[in-house]
This record gives sequence, C-alpha cells and structure tokens, in this order.
Amino acid sequence: MPIKLPSSLPAFSILKREGVQVMGAEMADRQDIRPLRIGLLNLMPKKIQTETQFARLIGASPLQVELSLIRMTDHETRNTAAEHMEAFYRPFAEVAATGEKFDGLIITGAPIEHLPFEAVTYWDELQQVFDWTQTHVHSTFGVCWGGMAMINHFHGVEKHMLTAKAFGCFRHRVLQPASPYLRGFSDDFIIPVSRWTEMKQPEIDAVPGLMTLLASDQVGPCLVEDQDHRALYIFNHFEYDSDTLKQEYDRDVDAGTAINVPVNYYPGDDPARAPLNRWRSHAHLLYGNWVAEVYQTTPFVMAEIGQRSTDWRT
Repeated sequence: MPIKLPSSLPAFSILKREGVQVMGAEMADRQDIRPLRIGLLNLMPKKIQTETQFARLIGASPLQVELSLIRMTDHETRNTAAEHMEAFYRPFAEVAATGEKFDGLIITGAPIEHLPFEAVTYWDELQQVFDWTQTHVHSTFGVCWGGMAMINHFHGVEKHMLTAKAFGCFRHRVLQPASPYLRGFSDDFIIPVSRWTEMKQPEIDAVPGLMTLLASDQVGPCLVEDQDHRALYIFNHFEYDSDTLKQEYDRDVDAGTAINVPVNYYPGDDPARAPLNRWRSHAHLLYGNWVAEVYQTTPFVMAEIGQRSTDWRT
C-alpha cells in the first residue's frame, strides 16, 4: 500500500519518480481501511528535503500511511518558502486544540545542539509536545537533537559537547538482536553521523527502563528504546540521502568553517569522488520495523490511543 501525501507536495513527485508508491486523497478515500496516522514534527531548516527523506522511509511499508506535517507554533523558518509552510504544515497549537491522535510521531533534529535546551526559543512548547505524546501518540520517534531533547525531558539525561564534530559514516553494532525494531539487521553496519554532541552510555544505563539497541565503539549509543514512554530515540541519521553529508561538508568549506572530511564516506576519503550510499537498506529496515510495530500494537479505535497504563505491547 502507498503513503498518502498531497499531490502538490514536492515529495509526492520526487518519490513517485523513485518508484515509491504514493497516492493522493481521492484514491485513499476509496480504500475501506483505517490508515496509520503518522505525524512529522519538522524542526530542520530544509523542510522539503527532510519531509521527503522521512516520507520515503515510512512510505516503503505495505500499509497505508497518512503523513501529517507539523511545525512549532511561533517559530518562523527562514529556509523554506512561506507558501509551502502555509499549504502543508499545521502549527502544533492547532493540532493540539483539535484533540486528534496519531499512531506515530517523528520529531526531527535541529541544528541548535550548541545551545542549552532551555535556551532554545521554542523549548517550552516542545516540552508541551513531549507531554502531549503520552496521551495523543501511540509511538514517538525522536531523531538526533529531537531524540536528545526528548530523553532529557523525560529522564534528565544530558547531552555533552564533543571536542570535534562526529562527522561521517561510522560502524555500529546490534546490542539487542531480539528487538522487533531490528528484524533483519546485520550484526554491524554503517550509519551517517553529523553532530557536535553526544549522549553517554553510562548515563543512559543509569536510568531504569531505557535500553540501548544500537551503538558504535567510535561515536557511542545510537538507538535507545524507552518503553515506559512508548518512544525510540536515535542520535544518528539513517534518513540521510546519499549526498546529505556532502552538502553539509561543501557548505562548511564554502563558508570557511573548519571541518574534517566526513569519515569513511567518500571512496578513498577523496571529496572529489561521488559518495556511495551504504546505509539505505538498514534505514528501510528500521523505519519499516517501526511502522510494522506501530501497526501491530496501536489501538484500532483511535480514541483509545494513550489510555493504556500497562505494557503497550500487550
């Protein structure tokens, strides 16, 4: 089954050219099923690029998925046209006021990791989002800074500045092979990493109920399950396109910013050569497994989402 997107959303035509099954509202309305409702709270400056990356991954499922784009209420983006934001995004305050519920919610990263959480202009509202997920979202997926912010909000786990940016493609390993989120994973694999901060494994281990599923000897914990809050936190970027790290590297070089060549990304570490995508299959596995787990555990009656106080998998 395809992912339901507005036919005028740029991701619609991009994904259709790639062979991803997409459909507009008219076709979706003819199907007599309840689609999975997944929200994307997009905090990244390049909104169109980010929404396409995540739509590509969750749209590869055999289920019908309805994607809703959400933004912070009072934060104005300078990198995406106002017409695009007006046409496709709803402010969180509007979403919350309707009382609607979601089977899943993805909260993206944001290029503000150098700031203390409380210094972020929309931090107060984002904390409201985190608390709202506990009553209105069945499963939440926090990505990079979004995951760090969420694990800090619920558990007080701090992010720590790195002396040098973790930048490139790093080998990771499976720590919990029986996890339903890791079905089909190889024992080790590559994930793109691009961050100036880290979460420390001993601090995660000190919190009851948190379980690290993926980690790297070089860049630390990657994927953490928080079953009590029906959440996953991933600190790295499976969703990246083949050239996303290249775009970031070229941007910094052009700006005269000191930056290392992304590790293990370009063939022969030569920026003149085209990078190869060596994480795409595991990206689809992870997000496909997440969508499948949401589908198998979410209540059929959406009003019941967030009401369960027992183990959400039972």
